[in-house]
Amino acid sequence: MQKFAKILFIVTIILMLLWLLPWAYRFVTAKSYKTPFTLYSSIVNDFAILDNSQNGISYADLSGNQYTEKQFDSILPLFYFRQLVAEERLPDTLHGVAISPRVIQAENFIFRSSPLEINKINVPLYPLLESMSGRVDLTMPDDVFRMDQRMEFIDIPGNNVKEEKSRLFTDMLLKKGFVFPAQVIAGNPTARKEYDEGYLMTDHENKLFHVKQVKERPYVRLIETPSDLRIKHIYVTEFKNRKFLAFLVDEQFRFWVLKAKSYEFCQVEIPAFDPTEMSMSIIANMFDWTIIIKEGEKEKLYAINADDFGLIKSMEYPGAPLTMAQTIGRYIFPVRLEFSSNLNNQLFPRIKVINY
Repeated sequence: MQKFAKILFIVTIILMLLWLLPWAYRFVTAKSYKTPFTLYSSIVNDFAILDNSQNGISYADLSGNQYTEKQFDSILPLFYFRQLVAEERLPDTLHGVAISPRVIQAENFIFRSSPLEINKINVPLYPLLESMSGRVDLTMPDDVFRMDQRMEFIDIPGNNVKEEKSRLFTDMLLKKGFVFPAQVIAGNPTARKEYDEGYLMTDHENKLFHVKQVKERPYVRLIETPSDLRIKHIYVTEFKNRKFLAFLVDEQFRFWVLKAKSYEFCQVEIPAFDPTEMSMSIIANMFDWTIIIKEGEKEKLYAINADDFGLIKSMEYPGAPLTMAQTIGRYIFPVRLEFSSNLNNQLFPRIKVINY
């Protein structure tokens, strides 16, 4: 027993050293690195780069052309439109299209996805808002639903099953061809938005359905998908312009746009995107989208045409080069014990081996 206790003590010390020593070394030698703010400009047909470094702020494009701050505002008029309005420099038209602050605000949107959000463990209970309440402000319901062998609504105050409502929605789903249980369920369960599109969900056979509540009645729509599309992740968008219903990622890690009115699928011309490993940001306007995909320290940027979702231009930030201290640390601590990760918020031991 005493021998076993000694072995356990030694193993515990080794594990602690594998965790604490690399952590302390990284804490002492860490150096911050931030990529320049970059957006695609359809005015100069190039990426516009704002770099705030130790030498001061510089404004340039990817080709190396330098700009003043006011010129930089002008080559990104749909992003800096408030500044241009304040200075009475906002153009009336852009690329032959009439623009105004109201139109710009309606068409602009920002979308973000991170592995921390995708990989977190969720409680499988979902509030279903009323999509046509007749009121300007949305309100949260007093019940939630779960999807097992039926769509079952539970009253929150009383913790009781609402049998009539559960039967109503379940019967409508079955009528439309839904096969329980559901695989992917996606929505935005909050009242802090302008309108509600309910949920997109895939059934046991990977068929895609649009489900929402309209005047206390179920709205269920089977959405035809491309034959080779097997959906893995869904983001219900609910942007102000109401053009899109959702973004989707399939099992081949292709990124898709689902249009709101026609339920048409359009593939976005970017390389494979795995939301469990990579983060994505989209800064969009009526003419183009700047998509930023980050994996580790590396950032890849893609300028996408807002009409056909084709690729216009791309660039890459490889990340900060390793410092001498970081290089030495990779050799001193080739094996590390870590309890946290940038990919999820779960705490458990992970062994990390440095690959050279």
